[in-house]
Amino acid sequence: MSSHAGHGHHDAHTPAATPVHAHAHAQAHVHAHAHAHAQAHAHGSGGDPATDIDWDVLGPLLEQEAELNGAQYEEAARWIAALPTVPKVRRVLDIGSGPGVVSCLLAEVFPEAEVVAVDAAPALLERAENRARRLGVIDRFRTLEAELPDDLGRLGEADLIWAGNSLHHLGDQRAALAGFAGLLRPGGTVALVEGGLPARRLPRDIGIGQPGLEARMGAAAATRFERMRSELPGAKREIEDWSALFTAVGLEPQGTRSFLLDLPAPLSRTARAHVVASITREREVLGDLLTAEDSAVLERLLDPEDPEGLHHRPDVHLLAARTVHLGRRRHD
Repeated sequence: MSSHAGHGHHDAHTPAATPVHAHAHAQAHVHAHAHAHAQAHAHGSGGDPATDIDWDVLGPLLEQEAELNGAQYEEAARWIAALPTVPKVRRVLDIGSGPGVVSCLLAEVFPEAEVVAVDAAPALLERAENRARRLGVIDRFRTLEAELPDDLGRLGEADLIWAGNSLHHLGDQRAALAGFAGLLRPGGTVALVEGGLPARRLPRDIGIGQPGLEARMGAAAATRFERMRSELPGAKREIEDWSALFTAVGLEPQGTRSFLLDLPAPLSRTARAHVVASITREREVLGDLLTAEDSAVLERLLDPEDPEGLHHRPDVHLLAARTVHLGRRRHD
């Protein structure tokens, strides 16, 4: 399970074997790669039956995406911290932590809490631990390699459970959410990062190919997402009314907010490199779900020598929204 960096949308993602990732955010964020991240996390190191995930490539991509979304995540965490219903937060579980960007941020926002980064991919947990050490929060930070939902009982109690684009990688989302609720201490909160809006990085008409390329990529990603959901162990269809699901598992809905990432053109070098990397991964993940014409356009966009490509276009931007839903356990 992994989450952060991607985060929140129904994107394309790499098929995986079994859910581990209970978050990149993200997202799962409507980047196909974010989905890959999320899914990869959710399913640990298992990848496509024919292809193992290369964490040396995907790990930095997830980390970079989460860092670009850092302000959104920090705003969401501070919103939670400021709620009058939130008790003293002494233990935080980051379900589907990925490379630990959000885990470390949560450690900073909740300075008295132990933060546990939970993921199925050891390579990502190693990145999380190294990050915590660099940022000086390692004394309150630990990692836990776990496959969810099977290892739910190993996670321990928490005052805050952050599940960033990870719940949708578990077949029975209602049962998984009930499991999270069972880990909460009285007054504790589950924060689900689910939904939001797909990322947009290009204008509708980019001057090559048919207008609406990203919309068609989003439709292909949605098809891929639904295929992923249907293949999960114990998959059950669930209306994505998160407040209703909170209520169904005995939690009190505490509100929903969306947080905007708005990086207009011209992008910084780092943000542009991230867009190139994410669209590169989406092309790989979506494969034959794209038309031959759209695949050819993507080939041009990703060619560093093409003046119409992503490396040179002045109109490349990054606009996305992530939505956070809160549910609280009543005081006993």
